[in-house]
Parts: sequence; structure tokens; C-alpha cells
Amino acid sequence: MSTPQIETQSFEEVKEHQERKLTELLQYVQNNSKHYKRVFRANGIDVSQIESLEDLKKLPTTSKDDLQNNNDDFICVDRSEIIDYITTSGTLGDPVIFAMTNNDLDRLAYNEEVSFACANTTKDDVYQLMVTLDRRFMAGMAYFSGLRKLGAGIIRVGPGNPKLQFDTIERIKPTALVAVPSFLVKLIEYAEKNGIDYKNSSVKKAVCIGEALRNDDFSPNTLARKIQDKWDIDLYSTYASTEMGTAFTECEESKGGHHHPELVIVEFLDEEGNQVAEDDAGEVTITTLGVEAMPLIRFRTGDICHHYIEKCSCGRTSMRLGPIVGRKKQMIKYKGTTLYPPALYDLLNEIDGVENYIVQVSTNEIGTDDILIRIGAKNVTDKFEKSIKDHFRAKLRVAPNIQFDAPLQILKEQFPEMSRKPITFVDKR
Repeated sequence: MSTPQIETQSFEEVKEHQERKLTELLQYVQNNSKHYKRVFRANGIDVSQIESLEDLKKLPTTSKDDLQNNNDDFICVDRSEIIDYITTSGTLGDPVIFAMTNNDLDRLAYNEEVSFACANTTKDDVYQLMVTLDRRFMAGMAYFSGLRKLGAGIIRVGPGNPKLQFDTIERIKPTALVAVPSFLVKLIEYAEKNGIDYKNSSVKKAVCIGEALRNDDFSPNTLARKIQDKWDIDLYSTYASTEMGTAFTECEESKGGHHHPELVIVEFLDEEGNQVAEDDAGEVTITTLGVEAMPLIRFRTGDICHHYIEKCSCGRTSMRLGPIVGRKKQMIKYKGTTLYPPALYDLLNEIDGVENYIVQVSTNEIGTDDILIRIGAKNVTDKFEKSIKDHFRAKLRVAPNIQFDAPLQILKEQFPEMSRKPITFVDKR
């Protein structure tokens, strides 16, 4: 498909479109959302006075706690209009139920259609989906719907089971994968152990979900290098969430995920709720456009990242989202250093002999943060432990506590029975 016109328009044209849609949205939630009716009344807000994107700051933000505590009050349609029920992954706190109408499902399919198009997907592609389509999961169904809309072929293999993945690659010859990047590392290890010629397979690219592929300067991070040093395929990073029903996917330039301004208004806020400058990291805060069942206004995602507004070399003028620095609630203050888990993951991925890991954060007896990294490794020696700590000191100036466990034990804890994403961070504070 061709790039949607709005993604190549001027800032002024996009702003005009979004402001028109914002006016419609505010009137809609004023009439249909119990939650926002209550919020507007409590804050003395007249939605007719919110006319521009700049006026958004007059509205309070929406938090994950609001969704968890008042879940049903966000629903704007009669139960008979709801087609699909999904839940968030519950990375922080209990999962939230999201309801979707037919129109919401069409919007979701359109989002993935234009997002996969960013990753140079055509109807000639065949995608192997290494993600689940069950367990009330939005993403798998979204990928399927978007690829179907594009006319691409789809193979629904699901997560895990490297043997089945490679059997499918050999038999059906997909051109592309959708997968968590750390699973691609596991696939490579399995192939090398079992004499599978993966380097000469039909696969030419992978759209990667759930984990970052880039450093702050857009260079490949350790995880991306681990894949591409062994397997010469194109990697496209994507960022999305159930709450916004929208994805930010890289184009071939690999300079950030492209915003689809017809689907969501995005702000980047500091601790005080002010918009940050382009050079500063801010919390991704979204207002959904075109959502019927559960629209959200100024929802604070908890994800901290940079954004870029200059025109991309691909021709799109839409804003681009940089790599996620971390999650606001996962910030760690350790021995005078502020850290986010992704910084720890990147270092751990660099160390040979580390098969898997879980980062645990707790509060110590003096009330400060303590880090324990549980590492799955087979050949454990004092020298190995010292080398890990030295690596952390060299890169982060601090060395966390280390505990070695059997890789299989770590694997079981990373993928508990009801989990849809690998658990690599446990917050006990």
C-alpha cells in the first residue's frame, strides 16, 4: 500500500486534522464515558473550550490506576456492541480489560496495515507469526488482521518450539517473521546445535516486538547485533500497547518508529506534566482517535523515550518515537546512580556464558533500592562472577548483587503459565 497522505503532510495540516478529531472525541466521551463525565465535572471542565492541541494541558491525565480502579466506567458503548474482549499484559499491576467494537477492530487492522507497510511489507510477503493469538492477547490478532488487509501470507505458528518454527520455515518458506528478538537468538542457537542451515533460508526480515533493538543513537544494541552478526536479515523495531491500539514501526531507515497521526495524539511529558523539548526524554502520553468502546484521553503509558520531528529520509513527515529508555515505575536509584532495567539487560546480553536472567529490585534495611541479578549459567566460577561485576562497574559505575541459578529454573520463572511476555524484571519494592 502507499503511505497514507497524512503521514507526508505538513505539521500545520496534521495539527488541523487532529484538532478536529479531538473536538469530536471530547464531545463523545462527554456523552458516553462515565469516567470522563466524572473527571470533567470534578475539575470544572467545559469541553467546548478545548479547541487546540495546546489546550490539552487543561485536561488531567489518565493513569493505569484509573483504568484498574474504574475499568467498566471507561466503556462508552452498550454491551451488545462489544465484539472482542482483550486484556493488557499486566507488566505493572493487574491486567485491564479492554472492549472493542467492530469499528475498533477495523481501526486496529488499519493500524497494523500501515505499520507493516512501514517495514516494507507487500502482498508478496509471507509472515510467520511467532506470537500467540489466544489468551485475550491483542497483538497477535492485530498482526494477523493487518497482514490480511495488506494481502500478505500468514502462518500462525505461535511462540516457542524452535523445531516447529524451523520445520515451518523449511516447508512453507516465509519471507518474514514477527517475534520477540531474544527468541530469535534462541532460534539461532537451536539451529547451530542441530545443523540447520538458517542462513540460507527464505527469511529476509523480522518485525521485532516486546524488546528494544536500538541504542539512543539508533545504532543496533547488543541484542540486535547478536542476531545480525549470525543471521543477515533486516530487523524492524516496533512499539505498541493495548491501551492505544496503535503501533510505531520503523521504516528502512531505522531512525525511530513512525507515528500514525490519524490514530493517536502523542505528548511527551515530564514529572510535572509539561511537554518536554525534542532533546529531552519524556513519558509517552496518548489520546486515542477513532476508538468507540474505550477511548482514552491523555493516558500516561509509563514509557520514557525521546521523539524526533524532522522529516525522515523515507519521505514521511510524521513524528518518530525513539527507543524506550525505560518504564517510569521501574526506575531504580542504586548507589547514587539512576538506572532503568533496559540498561542492565543490554549489559547482560553482551556477556558470553549468560544464558538468561531475571533482574530483581527490592528495598533494603536503610530504605534504598537493592538490585539482585539472577543469572542462568552452566559454567559458574569466581572468575566468571568477578568478570560480570567488573563489566557492570566499567559501564555503569556500579556492580549489583549476583546470584547464579540453573538456566532451566530461570526459564520457568521467565515464562509462567499465564504469561504472554517473558518476565525479566521483578519489582519487590
